Amino acid sequence: MIPVKAYAAYDATNPLKPYTFERKEVGPNQVQIEILYSGVCHSDIHTAKGDWGPVNYPLVPGHEIVGRIVAVGSEVSKFKVGELAGVGCFVDSCRTCPSCQSGEEQFCDEGMTGTYNSVERGTNIPTRGGYSTSIIVDENYTLHVSEKLDIKGVAPLLCAGITTYSPLRYLKVGKGHKVGVLGLGGLGHMAVKFAVSFGAEVTMLSHSPSKEADAKKLGAHHFALTSDPETMKSLANSFDFILNTVSAKHDHDAYLNLLRTNGTMIVVGAPPAPAEIPVFTLIMKRRSIIGSLIGGIKETQEMLDYCAEHNITSEVEVIDMSYINEAYDRMNKSDVKYRFVIDMASLK
Repeated sequence: MIPVKAYAAYDATNPLKPYTFERKEVGPNQVQIEILYSGVCHSDIHTAKGDWGPVNYPLVPGHEIVGRIVAVGSEVSKFKVGELAGVGCFVDSCRTCPSCQSGEEQFCDEGMTGTYNSVERGTNIPTRGGYSTSIIVDENYTLHVSEKLDIKGVAPLLCAGITTYSPLRYLKVGKGHKVGVLGLGGLGHMAVKFAVSFGAEVTMLSHSPSKEADAKKLGAHHFALTSDPETMKSLANSFDFILNTVSAKHDHDAYLNLLRTNGTMIVVGAPPAPAEIPVFTLIMKRRSIIGSLIGGIKETQEMLDYCAEHNITSEVEVIDMSYINEAYDRMNKSDVKYRFVIDMASLK
């Protein structure tokens, strides 16, 4: 067994605290990654608090993982000791359903095996995530990370990055398209970077005037203050796509009206309550709404390679592991630009 240091939520109400546990030895098809950086996702908070269903405590969150391979199994062919590697939101899937067979393991019919708060397939062993010094993962669910990029900014690509990259690629967003990005946070800032890189004309949609300077710095061509009724009126029927990253309750209909005929709202934020969608807003302009999750292993590797080629990383604030509870408090106040990343050396 391999001893591991970590931070964990022991219950839904108390702060995360130090935790030690053991991981199994490296199997024939597995790699061991010494974790260097772990991104902090808002879903870590929701899961730790039990907002999204039952939790297997102690919970070690973290699914934006970048590190270096320190051991490989006897049958591993895709990775070597010393290489950088990444792990995203899942570490396994059934591998046989149509979704898995088509390279979209995130939609596995049996449900993907989450990097944390899940159970290893065929066992009762809980999965524990990236707020830890080491992780063991099947090579087929491990990703190559380029040495070209600052790996601190690569970690959030494994969730925030692929969450926005995937639907933009699926809908073939590019030159000639007008894209609105709703919400400038961990997801929104990556949506701006990708949509601009793909050649679209990008407008940041925000209710906060203070976001304009940052939106322009990230590459947005325009900024629209959504709290201004005249601005919203002027934007009616303007966009081919709106990428909606907002996780709080909001008026979806107001933004659907900004779509052109045949326009599409891409929903990647997860508000706590169901949205009210007046159906005539869709019918009268043949508008549509689609949801999107993350990407499969193949597409996530494609994204990482694209980012290496185009020098795209997340904007991050690096913290020590001991700062995690303060980071959670700040995230709940939207006080981060735009992703916390834990330097795991602080735990060793």
